[in-house]
Amino acid sequence: MKRTLGIMVALMCLVSVAMRAQNRGTPQAAKFQADPMWPKPLPNHWILGSVTGLAVDSRDHVWIVHNGATSLTQNTEMGTGTNPPTSENCCSAAPPILEFDAAGALVSSFGGPSTTNDYQWPRCVQGLAVDSKGNVWVAGNAALGAGPRGGRSCTGGIAGLTTDPDAAPAAPRGGAAGGGRGGAGGRGGAPAAPVTPPPADAHILKFASGGKFIKQIGMPGKTEGPESTTTLNRPSNVEVDTAANEVYVADSGNRRVVVFDTETGAYKRHFGAYGSKPDAAVDLGKYDANTPAKQFRSVSCVRIAKDGTVYVCDHTENRIQLFQKDGKYLKEIFVSKTTQGGVDGGSAWDVTFSKDAQQQFMYVADAWDKKVVVMQRSTGNMLGTIGQGGRLPGEFVGVGSLALDSKGNLYTGETFEGKRVQKWMNR
Repeated sequence: MKRTLGIMVALMCLVSVAMRAQNRGTPQAAKFQADPMWPKPLPNHWILGSVTGLAVDSRDHVWIVHNGATSLTQNTEMGTGTNPPTSENCCSAAPPILEFDAAGALVSSFGGPSTTNDYQWPRCVQGLAVDSKGNVWVAGNAALGAGPRGGRSCTGGIAGLTTDPDAAPAAPRGGAAGGGRGGAGGRGGAPAAPVTPPPADAHILKFASGGKFIKQIGMPGKTEGPESTTTLNRPSNVEVDTAANEVYVADSGNRRVVVFDTETGAYKRHFGAYGSKPDAAVDLGKYDANTPAKQFRSVSCVRIAKDGTVYVCDHTENRIQLFQKDGKYLKEIFVSKTTQGGVDGGSAWDVTFSKDAQQQFMYVADAWDKKVVVMQRSTGNMLGTIGQGGRLPGEFVGVGSLALDSKGNLYTGETFEGKRVQKWMNR
């Protein structure tokens, strides 16, 4: 009896030791709690449109970019931005680029069309980065003729326009192809003049932290294909490697990542999915969870880890591909692989990394599933999720942008009809 009891105690000790060893082998990610009082109210009755970019600078100041009045709607903002306004008490769109301090107070704001014509403001601003010198970089992602809707693709939102980024825009109501009054199908009116669609965004911009314009790479409407060394096509995000004086561009319309010199704007290199030659003309067909596309389908982010690994989000392919800085392909990680949703769907929208020396954890914005996915960076194994669908603090409607401050607090920006930024305290 004593012998049996001794064996049982020994086995229990072995199980306990094994469990402790297993726990030590599985890294424990931080736990987060949403701060409902962050940020503080904006001045001048300002409100946010769809938030499409977010970054934290070296001072732990939080920067966001949003699409402002063009992403506000009659239904959700009760006519905000209409002319004349529907109410003198509320509201107007905040300037596109906003800077908050760690406490959530607004520090500065700027952006929008140039008053001196020295740059072209994107019709759909997408993605934001702040380099170690404090310079602010933004990209533009509007497709030909389309208006901002708040999604990564910015391919819809104007009545009569298609949501297919590669299709020509339909004529507005009452226009040459319409049946509205005064149009070709109307009663008694001559056909309306053809409408010239606005050009696609095809450029990125660089500003000083105070809003002074520094540099533009690319030009709206000027696209020359994936092998071009001077043009872009609907870039959706940027990442700056200040030590190398290089800016990485998620050049979505060209299905590639392209790298330029931050000071001169000179072309350095580019690469496509799996490190192969990008091809924007090939038909990728419908998404197939069992057969990954050989080309990037929708490049939504590019991020560089401390160890130099380059992470590229391909959000509608539900994957993140890893590369060396020279474009050599390493591997890919899938996120919620069966998620679908068309041009504004998918589960891998943005990535950020934990602040420990090894950056053990990777946080992925899964806009379509309305959550942030927590992964072990070395393996790609999912460790948990943050948030759920909804409009209350701690919930999401279209989480598409992520960043962490030096204390490990998480910040999330919401596109579509989410139109807000939240702070998640590291507990």
